[in-house]
Amino acid sequence: MSAGAGTSTGTGATRRRALTRALPVTPAVVLLALFLAGPIAYCAYIAFTDLQLTGQATSSFVGFDNFRTAFKDKAFLNAVWLTLVFTVISSLIGQNTLGLTLAALMQRASKPVRTLVGGIVITAWVLPEVVAGFLLYAFFRREGTLNAILDWLHLPSQNWLFTLPILAVSFANVWRGTAFSMLVYSAALNEIPKEITEAAEVDGAGGWRRMWHITLPMIRRSIGTNLMLNTLQTLSVFGLIWVMTRGGPGNRSQTLPLFMYEQAFQKSMIGYGTAVALLLLVVGSLFSVVYMRLLRTEV
Repeated sequence: MSAGAGTSTGTGATRRRALTRALPVTPAVVLLALFLAGPIAYCAYIAFTDLQLTGQATSSFVGFDNFRTAFKDKAFLNAVWLTLVFTVISSLIGQNTLGLTLAALMQRASKPVRTLVGGIVITAWVLPEVVAGFLLYAFFRREGTLNAILDWLHLPSQNWLFTLPILAVSFANVWRGTAFSMLVYSAALNEIPKEITEAAEVDGAGGWRRMWHITLPMIRRSIGTNLMLNTLQTLSVFGLIWVMTRGGPGNRSQTLPLFMYEQAFQKSMIGYGTAVALLLLVVGSLFSVVYMRLLRTEV
């Protein structure tokens, strides 16, 4: 057999092996293309048109006009700012810090305490978003539970949903979503060898030093993964804020998902609303890229 024939036979065998390996994932790739990539591509196209729900028979291509309008719109810029505030307070600081704290404390707690605390936290997580929104609305409203507690303690009360709406919805998201961070960090902390922490304790390292120099570096990848997932989930929160404030009063708690809904379905400007949705997708992608780069960086 000639060298050329041998090479051709080897190439054919390689191709057959590649096709054989690709066959099991082909249905998944087709489904993703139909139900994920296809709708995203169509939405990207709509973002460059002036499509409307009412009052217009046909749509036309308008290029980057929707995006230029967005960056000149004070309401859009306000929504961007409130989205960043909501994400930083409720996800990067609130859920992440509280979840890690609960996971660390529950490691040293007795089994009944772990069961009770875990049950309470997870119950808040599994509640539907609308139900959680109504519960937190009842907690923060002028005649709600929080003000009743403050009045009982003879402390000043106020209408939290009117005076501090973005902080109220941020706290609500922390209350609802901390369980996920707690579960992620509980699993990560259980993977740390006890010999390492015991050796550090014998050497005289206190709790804070062990946490800073041993625990956090060893669970760095879990922290990055948790931050990425929490951030993406928080950026898309709609029902919780809608039930509690509907973006008000005025637009003081109107994040990008609520602004997008208002433009697309209340004002019927589907093209403009889809452009805002595309910008929100870009923001989420930027956060993901940052977290992925942090995960690839060695300690």
